[in-house]
Amino acid sequence: MGFNFKKSTTFRLAQAAKAQRARSGAHLSRIGLHPGQEAVLKVLFETDGKTMSQLALALGVKPPTVTKMVTRLTAQGLVFRRISESDGRLARVFLTEEGRERILLVDRAWKRLEKEALAGMEEKDRKKLRRLLRQVEKNLSASFEDDPDLEDQLENETDSADEQAGKVKEREAAD
Repeated sequence: MGFNFKKSTTFRLAQAAKAQRARSGAHLSRIGLHPGQEAVLKVLFETDGKTMSQLALALGVKPPTVTKMVTRLTAQGLVFRRISESDGRLARVFLTEEGRERILLVDRAWKRLEKEALAGMEEKDRKKLRRLLRQVEKNLSASFEDDPDLEDQLENETDSADEQAGKVKEREAAD
């Protein structure tokens, strides 16, 4: 019998992430944004005047993705670029007044999404879920270069799973 992925935690996590993105997209479209654009606005709201590289790092995306998002947000009048005074090769991105005003709508959309996603959960469960998701994120962000033992551990788990699958096949063949 193979691995039932539909009963796995990671499958449920992926399904929840898809549902969250779709629901988030519905809320954001009402305020004229696409998923991901609100994060650019929030990062700039925290620290205005970031370079494209700083934005990419803060958002965890590649620079071409940031360039595309900033270009679209500029066309909407929510951000603008200005050449850095200290280094003419760098462009810094700033919120416009309209972009600052849109932050309020983004916050409302996020609060609504949070309320919908966690409906029926007690506060202690919400806190536990946040903590567990941080751990999952940390685990999935771990690099083999950062932790050489991680690759060995995963190999041992794979070997153990292969052994168990072999025993199951032997039993099935004997029956």
